Amino acid sequence: IKRAMARMEPALEAAGLPGVRMLLQVHDELVFELPEGDVDAASAVIRRVMESAAEPIVKLSVPLGVEIGTGPSWGAAH
Repeated sequence: IKRAMARMEPALEAAGLPGVRMLLQVHDELVFELPEGDVDAASAVIRRVMESAAEPIVKLSVPLGVEIGTGPSWGAAH
């Protein structure tokens, strides 16, 4: 998760998503705040960064699954 966190901001900036802010980590989750219009694009970047967080140091034999929930609050996103 820490590798994903370190790579997230540069990836979001490269994707042209400056309005996306990573707010906090809760166990194995990352919580973001972003404009509603950026949800689809940001979700794609977040998924890609999190699923590839172990690379290139470790090549996982089992895919790392990522679930993304959205909503007006953390509780609603679950």
